[in-house]
Amino acid sequence: MKKKIQIREITFDLPKFQKTGIAIFIMLLFSLAAVAQNIKGTVKTDAGDVKIIKVAEGLNHPWGMAFLPDGRLIFTERAGTIRILKDSIVSGPLEGTPEVFSQGQGGMLDIALHPNFEQNQMVYVSFSEPGPNGTATTALGRGKLQNERLEGFETIFKMEPAVEGPNHFGGRIVFTPENDIFLTLAERFKFEPAQDLSSHLGTVVRLKEDGTASEANPTFDNPNALDEIWSYGHRNIESAALHPETGKLWVAEFGPLGGDELQIAEAGNNYGWPVVSWGDNYDGSKIPDPTTRPEFTDAEIVWTPTISPSGMAFYNGDSFPEWKGSMFIGGLTSSGLVRVQVNNGQAEEVERIPLSERIRDVEQGPDGNLWVLTDEDNGLILKLEPLQ
Repeated sequence: MKKKIQIREITFDLPKFQKTGIAIFIMLLFSLAAVAQNIKGTVKTDAGDVKIIKVAEGLNHPWGMAFLPDGRLIFTERAGTIRILKDSIVSGPLEGTPEVFSQGQGGMLDIALHPNFEQNQMVYVSFSEPGPNGTATTALGRGKLQNERLEGFETIFKMEPAVEGPNHFGGRIVFTPENDIFLTLAERFKFEPAQDLSSHLGTVVRLKEDGTASEANPTFDNPNALDEIWSYGHRNIESAALHPETGKLWVAEFGPLGGDELQIAEAGNNYGWPVVSWGDNYDGSKIPDPTTRPEFTDAEIVWTPTISPSGMAFYNGDSFPEWKGSMFIGGLTSSGLVRVQVNNGQAEEVERIPLSERIRDVEQGPDGNLWVLTDEDNGLILKLEPLQ
């Protein structure tokens, strides 16, 4: 069993150490300190022993991340900032970012690169935008990344209507092969609007890269249905990813008291909230199960107790061959990663990777390892790599 290294305060007489090779001593001291600070621990998994490396700390509730083509990591902090990580060094806040509604669950949310980023340098950001009279909504904007600034940032979509309250903003951004954008939204803790097609609340929307409605969206019988809506009857979706083979959009949404759901968000489908749920209301009163209303689309996996899903990625790297094809979901209340296998459209949870942290987002890095963000005042960027 390896022993932990703890570096305590050390004092020395400068002239004496100058005579005996202080430079070598200092280099050794800082090398040991780096080991003590960067190695968070190991965990046993189906892919063998995995090393947890603390890449950065002291972050303010990091929320979303994306890897730039040069290997740097661009990420958001919920309080309203965007920063860039390079070689374990975190930049100052980027300039040119939008004002955010930084209350409760609101703030700067997800971040994604345009599929043609190397040509256009366009970065897309979802955020909670302040509205009139203390209201707020979920918005999507874009700007060109130049010299650690988002040049020409513009808001291209807003969830309508803006409402009061600090909860449930959704906010995950997923690009399609056609350069359309899936943006996951939420019902802002307002319940019934999730069934109202004249509102964006409780929906997934599909947009073109300029923020207008995609032609791929379904047509609803309701003449008041908004053109941007892809699916509806959702509660709060903070996990989303395209299946690498089928191209289907998988999402995981928060249940109320129990009943987190993993779903395939398909065009025109109604997922039942708040009419049905696998969870109960917070006051303990019962909500009918989805099986009682077959017109609603049921979940693929249900979690009670909840995992509080946030972030999702399909893994196809070489660092962990045993995990290839697996879906990873971040767990806030479950404090780790949930691994799901999807075969022929059937999903099954097969493993939990405990990390003792509230996991807000998960991505596969260009190094083939898994990277995660933790949702804390002293938020972390962690990297999972094989223990050699």
